[in-house]
Amino acid sequence: MKVLVPVKRVIDAYVSIRVKSDGTGVDTDNVKMSLNPFCEIALEEAIRLKEAGTASEVVLVSVGSSEIDTVIRSGLAMGADRAIRVDAENDVEPLAIAKILKHVVEKEEAGLVITGKQSIDGDNNQTGQMLSALLGWPQATFASEVVLEGESAKVTREIDGGLETVAIPLPAVVTTDLRLNEPRYPTLPNIMKAKKKPLDVIAVGDTGVDVAKRVTTLNVSPPAERTAGVMVASVEELVEKLKNEAKVI
Repeated sequence: MKVLVPVKRVIDAYVSIRVKSDGTGVDTDNVKMSLNPFCEIALEEAIRLKEAGTASEVVLVSVGSSEIDTVIRSGLAMGADRAIRVDAENDVEPLAIAKILKHVVEKEEAGLVITGKQSIDGDNNQTGQMLSALLGWPQATFASEVVLEGESAKVTREIDGGLETVAIPLPAVVTTDLRLNEPRYPTLPNIMKAKKKPLDVIAVGDTGVDVAKRVTTLNVSPPAERTAGVMVASVEELVEKLKNEAKVI
């Protein structure tokens, strides 16, 4: 079974975000970019399925310009077999990405799509669900455990009340949560091998998808700065402040 893993290039999770002075977006000049953490988790799970003999091939797919090739290569270094990049602008909206992924999934005849539940920049949490609807495939979101059993998958999901386990037939779409696994670090030999692994480029026009923007960002602003905390001398003073200043009791 072929597993397809969509990945995205985002600002590194450990970088302090700077908002542009004109409020049009986030400053990405000279900023470290990395694989989206949820995408790393999805890729790690796909690699583990291949190592267990359940999957035959792990294929990365990403949408963007040649700037994202470095991040794609890091995914290949983790253990993916090959990659596909759909050449387009780097800020394609979730619905268009889902339509592009549908085209790639059908062309590759993938049996399972594992994707991160969201990217840490847009935080939309939409693409996996949209892809499932477009394909007409079952979906299991927020997965914390994935077990393939023949022609079906048993997925444990993280929900508000705890954990929920569902069984879905394959092919299917699974989106990953943080506690599914801990992604591996690429070894130096694998980093060198990744340079020779296939990375095919497809023009976005070849997918037949309209990537015109439908959402306009009006303004981006940093969160309000938090006020400094204060030390209190007694429990009585704490209660008084919580009651009269914070008004939470």
